[in-house]
Amino acid sequence: MAEKFDHLEEHLEKFVENIRQLGIIVSDFQPSSQANLNQKLNFIVTGLQDIDKCRQQLHDITVPLEVFEYIDQGRNPQLYTKECLERALAKNEQVKGKIDTMKKFKSLLIQELSKVFPEDMAKYRSIRGEDHPPS
Repeated sequence: MAEKFDHLEEHLEKFVENIRQLGIIVSDFQPSSQANLNQKLNFIVTGLQDIDKCRQQLHDITVPLEVFEYIDQGRNPQLYTKECLERALAKNEQVKGKIDTMKKFKSLLIQELSKVFPEDMAKYRSIRGEDHPPS
């Protein structure tokens, strides 16, 4: 899988370099540089075709739109992954806290119900397969 990305990265780097060189030629255009301009334009067309061929190998890859927003804002797209992981960890801690609270509540509720309704709670524990009341 990594070789597919390496192949695409290679084509993109060549394409970007050709665009950079095209910009230099255009910014200081002289009639004598027409042949170089035509050659660079042909390289750009070929580069776009090579990139399009890579698309077929990577058709099953999806990229979240937020990654493109990061790029548009001039931010490193790897920050997106880092921030997603940080949000997931924070949410995990929040949910874990809620689960712990609910377990404590269940335990206290069973204790109090056992005091008020001992026979019913004994039936409940036997149905659940619990031998003794929780402490």
